[in-house]
Amino acid sequence: MVAVVTLTMNPALDIATVTDRVVPMHKLRCGAPRYDPGGGGINVARVVCALGGDALAIFPAGGAAGEMIRHLLHEAGVAHEAVQIAGFTRESLAVEERGTGDQYRFILPGPEIGAADQQRCLDRLAAALPAARYVVASGSLPTGVPEDFYARVARLAQRHEKPLLLDTSGPALKAVGTAVYLLKPSLRELEQLVGRQITSEQDEEQAVRDVIAQERAENVVLSLGAKGALLATRNGSERISAIPVAAKSTVGAGDSMMGGIVVALSRGFALHEAVRFGVAAGAAALLGRGTQLCRGDDVERMYGKFFLGPGRPLDALGARSART
Repeated sequence: MVAVVTLTMNPALDIATVTDRVVPMHKLRCGAPRYDPGGGGINVARVVCALGGDALAIFPAGGAAGEMIRHLLHEAGVAHEAVQIAGFTRESLAVEERGTGDQYRFILPGPEIGAADQQRCLDRLAAALPAARYVVASGSLPTGVPEDFYARVARLAQRHEKPLLLDTSGPALKAVGTAVYLLKPSLRELEQLVGRQITSEQDEEQAVRDVIAQERAENVVLSLGAKGALLATRNGSERISAIPVAAKSTVGAGDSMMGGIVVALSRGFALHEAVRFGVAAGAAALLGRGTQLCRGDDVERMYGKFFLGPGRPLDALGARSART
């Protein structure tokens, strides 16, 4: 039994480096690069494994960057299945300016993926679902993939009776339809989904209630950055405070949060407790530089300190239902 299967339709080879100053029209001498396998679902799988869980990452891959992603996942011990495509997997670059600590992120578009390769990805996912407990689909959709692709993923997960957690944006988010167990939008993504500006906490709560009432998802976790998160279910809503952290990089914080949530669910945490664990994972990701994700010991330390309190063991939550 695999705890989590993830699907990433637009993976990326993430490259991080530093330079003294970012100045236009100059050659910028950079430090030694760091390479990480990236893209929403791949990052979630990496976080699940870092936190002691089991994950299988499914993604299309092509060219040297695709091969490098496979190599890095193998080196990290993350189980994966790559669907070979003719196009070249994209690369993304994060450059930190030493003097200011500011980070500049350059995100390249992904390759065009045709209908046949899309179906091969879905077939790989369908083959993995019987042995999975949870499914995570995360990230943008590359050229050629229709806006309703995640709706197809949702129906596939529903047929196999596997809870789907989804993190995407734009037209792909609006087209998802129903059959999603948990949706994790940012505030901007929620505004796009409901089609209106959100300017207050009351607006936030009304918007997530609307999403659930429209049966777009059973549960919504609104990621609010420094304000924490808002969890909404059919039974009500709850605000979860952020953990104060001096951020070094925001890369991968959302994916770390999703990874924390799904690995906690797979351990048997109740949903509201799993979201707290996810908030701790997102905060822990802020401690890393460049394209680093959260580290397991940082997540458990933060979760224990800010949400459990002294004298309460981390595994005390393990017997509770994950679907409450």
